[in-house]
Amino acid sequence: MKAQIAVLIADDHPIFRKGLRQIIESDPSLKIVAEAEDGESALDLIRRCRPQVAVLDVDMPQKDGFVIAREVRESQLNVAVIFLTMHKDERLFNAALDLDIRGYVLKDGASSEIVSGIKAVAAGHTYVTPVLTDYLLNRRRNSAPAEQQTGLSSLTEAERRVLKLVAAYKSSKEIADELFISVRTVDRHRANIATKLDLRGSHALLQFALEHKSQL
Repeated sequence: MKAQIAVLIADDHPIFRKGLRQIIESDPSLKIVAEAEDGESALDLIRRCRPQVAVLDVDMPQKDGFVIAREVRESQLNVAVIFLTMHKDERLFNAALDLDIRGYVLKDGASSEIVSGIKAVAAGHTYVTPVLTDYLLNRRRNSAPAEQQTGLSSLTEAERRVLKLVAAYKSSKEIADELFISVRTVDRHRANIATKLDLRGSHALLQFALEHKSQL
């Protein structure tokens, strides 16, 4: 029998937390090993219980989700973090990516998405609420000049294949495995794409790939 995925949940609203627990525990492959109502307790329980996945409310007393995620990364704790938030905010989303957050789920869609999100991040993938991705992409499209050139025509077929997998939130290792090439080759393609498209910043490539996903 396959081992259950150990999960910690942290949210300062008891009713929401109770509902979240019921949804997660309805799947036999998941097991809640700890529950917290504030950030300080959540971090302590992550260290003591060693869950595979920590589902954290971004806005919690004592320590918010960002503080916890930063300390998790600095302490090199082996836990995949999913943020729960009410905010459709590009700035917060980018800040979460900077902290290597593996999942980003809007609270109003948590009941239907959290189980899929937990399973995805436990398997080493990234999970982002689809409605948030659509919102951010539409926002960027609406703010971009209509005549702006994408630059996709300058990419080779190999580079386009890599970019398409970037848009699917694949890591360099996952892309290498899928295309039967080395991680070093993937990283070279990513660097070449960024140079050709004049993309700067740690998440510019991912944002571009998402925005132009339908053209790849």
